[in-house]
Amino acid sequence: MTTTTEDPLAPIEQPRTVVRAIAVIGIALSLFQLYTAGLQPLGLFFQRPIHLGFVLVLCFLIHPAFGRHRTRGVAGWIIDGALIVMSIGAGAWVPLNIDTIANQIFPRTIDIVMGVATIIVVLEAARRAVGLGMTLIGVVFLIYAFAGNRGGLPFLADWMPGILNHRGYSLDRLASQMTLGAEGIFGIPLGVAATFVFIFVLFGAFLEVTGAGKFFIDLAYAAAGKQRGGPAKAAVIASAGMGSISGSAIANVVTTGAFTIPLMKKLGYRPAQAGGIEAAASTGGQIMPPLMGAGAFLMSEYTSVPYVDIVLISIFPAVLYFGTVYLLVHIAAVKQGMTGLAAEDLPDTRKVLAEGWHFLLPLVALVALLVAGYSPMRVGFYAILSIIAAASARALWTFVASGPTASGFVDLCKRGIGLTVEALDLGGRNAVAVSVACAVAGIIVGVVGLTGLGLKFSAMMIAFSGGNIVLALILVLLASLVLGMGLPVTAAYIVLIILVGPALTEQFGIPLLIAHLVVFWYSQDSNVTPPVALAGFAGAAIAGSKPMETSVQAWKYAKGLYLIPLFMVFNEEIIVGGPLPLVLWAGAVAILGLVAFAAVLEGFLFRPVPVWVRVLLVPGVVALFWPDLGIEAAGFALVALLLTMNWAQARRDRDLPGGPPRAQAAPDL
Repeated sequence: MTTTTEDPLAPIEQPRTVVRAIAVIGIALSLFQLYTAGLQPLGLFFQRPIHLGFVLVLCFLIHPAFGRHRTRGVAGWIIDGALIVMSIGAGAWVPLNIDTIANQIFPRTIDIVMGVATIIVVLEAARRAVGLGMTLIGVVFLIYAFAGNRGGLPFLADWMPGILNHRGYSLDRLASQMTLGAEGIFGIPLGVAATFVFIFVLFGAFLEVTGAGKFFIDLAYAAAGKQRGGPAKAAVIASAGMGSISGSAIANVVTTGAFTIPLMKKLGYRPAQAGGIEAAASTGGQIMPPLMGAGAFLMSEYTSVPYVDIVLISIFPAVLYFGTVYLLVHIAAVKQGMTGLAAEDLPDTRKVLAEGWHFLLPLVALVALLVAGYSPMRVGFYAILSIIAAASARALWTFVASGPTASGFVDLCKRGIGLTVEALDLGGRNAVAVSVACAVAGIIVGVVGLTGLGLKFSAMMIAFSGGNIVLALILVLLASLVLGMGLPVTAAYIVLIILVGPALTEQFGIPLLIAHLVVFWYSQDSNVTPPVALAGFAGAAIAGSKPMETSVQAWKYAKGLYLIPLFMVFNEEIIVGGPLPLVLWAGAVAILGLVAFAAVLEGFLFRPVPVWVRVLLVPGVVALFWPDLGIEAAGFALVALLLTMNWAQARRDRDLPGGPPRAQAAPDL
């Protein structure tokens, strides 16, 4: 039954009872997570299944059987009701039977039945909340586990010849692997989602409902609005601030982009250009500490590197990325002769800070607690308490200053309770997609561990690349792009690092942490790379531009996403450390290389860059990425000389009687 609204593809409003049920379960999930994060931690076979049970029930309530654009109907309720009951069973079975499961040698028939039911509801939840691509990948891995030369299902025997072949596994073995241990659905990916990720998603929800998003956007405009291309530069700064909270590129686009894209268009940026700039800047939010779109937590688990260390070493690469986007935006503004916004059109910095300075306190507390050595889950718990305390203190101060009354105090309490409930509900909703994706990622992890696929995939990767590290990295980039068409960033990162991680570290000698960072950075490219550029599409919707044209612009402005990981590999000092002079040299080389690349790409820096200079800059930039100090030094000298010449010529142009000539720069893409 289709909806009667004008747009047949528009989501229809859920019945009030369902809306209330979603709110109650979302709030219950958030309260459960707060309790286990700050008061009573639970073991993994309690925390993870219970979390998954809550998330699955929420998923089937939020996403009806036949899609959000159609009414659920009797048939839909029968399907969703059965799935909700199965979800409750999936969440409760292991905690209620943990003693029996832990002490038995072979799984019982009922354990296998519950395992199969859990796999089914997880895959269906992924189809609804994440997309069909995630479900199909999970199914493909399950089929691979069966398709061995013995022990699997008979009709799938000998389907995998050569290096991909394995012994094959029965339904009993696979179901128990997926649901009765810590190597499948209840493995590390879901464990991270059920602890660190959720608590910081909830932290972001509290910041959102208390107005922190508007504060960061206004602060960015106050800082950069007067400069050339001010709204675009404000978009970069605001996206860095918002991204460090939300960790979601698309959420970043729709929140900051609603303000920045119209102003960019008003200033003179083409619609596709405005949407592309916002998409590129928002994508950087997922590599910006402290959250990094859950990536930092997963890296910490997989590499055994403390979370705070990953945050600290990720700051400089993130600054390089945003600096590159900022520079490209500045060059575009100068080439098009843009000016900044008038002072009367911008928020006042002092007023913005006076009204919202308390939003900085939770971030300061978060960083301080991490440095002090608290666990990320406990840090998230205290950060949530700090934002509640800061917002409450600010509201109380305003109430007292405006003349307190009894009715005003009652209204203040109602508003505070309402915002708290809203944040708890929002946190539960926002966690559904990432938790479901991590559950399916657990299926993939379990199959890889069971069949040894990771080592086989690494062997194929070495064969295809011929042992050349650059070709291997290009293969990783292409694989991440393909996976990103159907998977969210976090899921794409998990799948890729499982498959290619062993080859990058063991065969090519890349340090473990750098291998994870490279794969995580490359997993972002599906947000800005055509033909499937989700952040670019979101920017196009706000800008009113063509999705593909906007995606090309996003791809152009996000070039640092491809170059900076290469620099991590060939100049690992900026990540793993080393002698201070060498670290400073690597940092200077990275900055100069990205500036030169921007000049080559745009044909402009301080003034138009002649073609012959651009041609010479290309080998200079390549030399800066070369893992040899002598070649790096030669490239540094060449690039520095050419850029200095461009700067000196720009100064001479300004001193001409008629001002600088109107030279034509390279056209935009």
